[in-house]
Amino acid sequence: MQVFHHIASLREALAEARVAGKSVGFVPTMGNLHDAHIELVKTARQHCDLVVVSIFVNRLQFGLNEDWDTYPRTMEADMARLRAVDCDFLFHPDESEIYPNGMDQQTRVVCPAMTDVLCGASRPGHFEGVTTVVTKLFNIVQPDTAVFGIKDFQQLAVVRRMVEDLCMPVEIIGAPVHREADGLAMSSRNSYITAQERPRVAVLNQCLNWVKDEIAGGRRDFAALEGEAKQRIEQSGFRVDYFSICNSRDLQPAADDDHQITILGAMYTSAARLIDNVSLEL
Repeated sequence: MQVFHHIASLREALAEARVAGKSVGFVPTMGNLHDAHIELVKTARQHCDLVVVSIFVNRLQFGLNEDWDTYPRTMEADMARLRAVDCDFLFHPDESEIYPNGMDQQTRVVCPAMTDVLCGASRPGHFEGVTTVVTKLFNIVQPDTAVFGIKDFQQLAVVRRMVEDLCMPVEIIGAPVHREADGLAMSSRNSYITAQERPRVAVLNQCLNWVKDEIAGGRRDFAALEGEAKQRIEQSGFRVDYFSICNSRDLQPAADDDHQITILGAMYTSAARLIDNVSLEL
């Protein structure tokens, strides 16, 4: 695995690979890699000759009072995991490489669709930070294919919309949610969950699947289902951020005649904010 800290040297190496006729797959991450990240790398490998992974903790997508300072940074372990799955290139820039003119004057990429609901409602500015850095990384790597996890369903939808709107020549692939044995979606922030909370956090996934089964069985009282799910989560000792039954394409509240539905939920533990989702086709 070759490691690059600078845009120019990465571009030079990628140019040589393209001259050799190799296709490029890309997995952008913020590090602290777990099994779900590794599945993204494996998915990219299935579709492309060469795989690039970036590790960059993007301050622009963190809000006030969020965990940018304490976000887990585990570079040595991350590199070992990437080498074990034969990652070709690792791009690990510092902040001045990505934002050479500082973040205050940084040109921003704004995707107005789907960014003021769900996670966007409780994390103002978050998706602007995501779309800005992903655009920069796409411009740097110029991948044929980029892989994102479906666990961050809203992020995946926003990136797909941005790519479509800006005519970016990148195929976006959504990789399935990778879970712990009890159904908890893998996340870099799961390390914040306390030992006392850990046996109960599966309630989020349990409620999502319960609602999915209820809808598949014919229930269409979506507001009532959302309310019942929120109550179950709160009874388990957690605070609900949102629990929403949505149209899968535009993330608007689902209508009775929608055929593709995604149920999304977010809740707070004492120190973590956990998100998850399930989808169904009617």
